[in-house]
Amino acid sequence: MIQKREDITGFLTSGRIAMVGVSREENDFSRDLFRRMEKTGYTMIPVHHEADAIGERPCYRRVQDIDPAPEAALLMLPKDRAESALLDCIEAGVKRVWVYGITGPRELDASVLELAAQHDIQLVAGYCPHMFLEDSAFIHKLHGAVWKLVGLYPK
Repeated sequence: MIQKREDITGFLTSGRIAMVGVSREENDFSRDLFRRMEKTGYTMIPVHHEADAIGERPCYRRVQDIDPAPEAALLMLPKDRAESALLDCIEAGVKRVWVYGITGPRELDASVLELAAQHDIQLVAGYCPHMFLEDSAFIHKLHGAVWKLVGLYPK
């Protein structure tokens, strides 16, 4: 799979985004990203299979429990749980899914890529949203610049 920049742009036009796997730990990277996306203007919906709340926010156990369904979902899970979470998104009718990662599509199992393609999911595979958000910290912009230099940045 070659990641298309238009899939990233499409995802980032979503208003309501479920973050699946957001940590219960206040200082976790996923919580930082959750807060950054909220500050950028997204309505973020926490999803964690064992949590009733994330901070002060009510939390959902599964994407299918969110009513109305979110426009998109950001999966921040261990690699072995990505396929199951993608199936939840498909069942909920979510058509834009971002699977968090560092090195792009090669980071995901082929089964996840195939499942997304079979269900016409607009997939962002294996990148960090911080690289594409306005006003991200320097380290995230540097990450994007390095990927541009080595040819891994989406075109």
